Amino acid sequence: MVAKASVSKLVPKVPGSSRRASYSASTKRALVDVAERLFAEKGYAATSLDAIVAGARVTKGALYHHFSGKQALFESVFERVELESSKRIQKALRSEKDPWLKALQGLRSFLDVVQETRYRRIVIQDGPAVLGYERFREQEERSTFANIVEIVRSTLDAGSWELDEEMLQTFARIFFGAMSSAGESVATAADPEAAARRVEGAIGFLLAGVQALVEQGIGMPSAFASPADADDLEGDGPHNAVGDPE
Repeated sequence: MVAKASVSKLVPKVPGSSRRASYSASTKRALVDVAERLFAEKGYAATSLDAIVAGARVTKGALYHHFSGKQALFESVFERVELESSKRIQKALRSEKDPWLKALQGLRSFLDVVQETRYRRIVIQDGPAVLGYERFREQEERSTFANIVEIVRSTLDAGSWELDEEMLQTFARIFFGAMSSAGESVATAADPEAAARRVEGAIGFLLAGVQALVEQGIGMPSAFASPADADDLEGDGPHNAVGDPE
């Protein structure tokens, strides 16, 4: 009766199985909402299932109907936090047409996200330990890697370089690793704001270097070129370190 009283207001008046499905969805949402709040405030280890079901005002039986246990519930919370954060970054990226401003906007949005209490606790601090490193990286890539690819593609496409997809993905994975490490350093810093400023300055400096290469028309090293472009470079005689003829 307690469970019905707590979630019935969320359920629209619809007949039969549709009403049961709506009630079930509302119960699951209530569990995830409460779990997210408690995991963010207290951390995974200090949050009990009793506290979660009490906060959601449902029974343990209702919880086990939706989740196999505490870890499965945490994974659902983790996925939601990552997805919402990814959408925020994506919105920032799409607010700019200029590739360099797009990259900086995406970077700033990312740095804002990693300073939030819930992201720091759920994703950075507890995520790897609870999910295991492999599962953690898989979830992280699923939600945020596409944003990294968009940044890398837009900046590299600003030049006259013709990179194949494998090379572009290589750049993206390197940048993804750097951003993941930077995010962790900000989230765990004694002064996250100062750490975020340092990261923005360092990555902004690297982006400025790439922009300078584009504006000066500097070519990529032959090792970075697509197979067809590499053949052209070889046929044009000696080239310097960045692929330009000597």
